[in-house]
Amino acid sequence: QVQFVESGGGLVQPGGSLRLSCVASGTIFTRDNMGWYRQAPGKQRESVAVLTSDGSTRYTNSVKGRFTISRDNAKNTMYLQMDSLAPEDTAVYYCNHAPPIAPWGQGTQVTISS
Repeated sequence: QVQFVESGGGLVQPGGSLRLSCVASGTIFTRDNMGWYRQAPGKQRESVAVLTSDGSTRYTNSVKGRFTISRDNAKNTMYLQMDSLAPEDTAVYYCNHAPPIAPWGQGTQVTISS
């Protein structure tokens, strides 16, 4: 059974940085297209970044140039480096396949506020 555990969220001031981690069990990142998603209060969950099995990356326009998706194959862990954070980045962040086909994890809360 596929399971994802996200971590690394927190409260940071605008302009700050965070690095999120996603540890997976039951799946292998290098074989699958993977993604980071987020859901802000009152909004639908949206795709933020995608990392394909061949190493290509895609980002939603609002995070291009600020967020970087990567993975550590040996640890079966995926990361999302988030820089120049803004209040509109506040959301619960999740990882999953791209498109998402596995059960969602609990996510990690990211709050950007001064």
